[in-house]
Amino acid sequence: MSADISPVIAATAQWLLRSYPVTGGALDTALAQAQARQAVTVAAWLRYPTTADAALVALVGPGGAARLDWLTGADASGPDAPEEAWRSWVDEVVASWAACLLTTPGLAGDAVAALADGEHVTGVSPDFRRLTHPDERDRRAAALLRHPDLLAPVADLHRDALVRHLDGDRLDADRA
Repeated sequence: MSADISPVIAATAQWLLRSYPVTGGALDTALAQAQARQAVTVAAWLRYPTTADAALVALVGPGGAARLDWLTGADASGPDAPEEAWRSWVDEVVASWAACLLTTPGLAGDAVAALADGEHVTGVSPDFRRLTHPDERDRRAAALLRHPDLLAPVADLHRDALVRHLDGDRLDADRA
């Protein structure tokens, strides 16, 4: 894949981890990071399935975290807001889809299966088992990150578009 969407993946995973922090130690942090990164990667690959899609988002940017911050009560805008350039690379739809995948195991499995014939996995065998088959340690490490009630406001933003997409409907920018 020639277009790099890793800034979108990194920033969106960072946003999820800061919004739903880990309460344990270093191992829990690493396990939660792996789960967030896997969920965001799957969501981004679904959202931007082709090289052209990835190149377009890399060119114009994904939109930023402002609406998500407002929705979760962590509004980071205004005169006292920290200057964090990474926040402009957060993708609202990708964050919403990742929240769906983290809180709904059936959707996570369907989403990973939907990637099988995509451009992103050509020639590689990605392992998303922390997302699709988390063990008890994974669940404890990411208790807030996988809590359906806590993530509902974010997940519900674009859940319908994810379900339609997994059902085979082509993405339409004005509906997603």
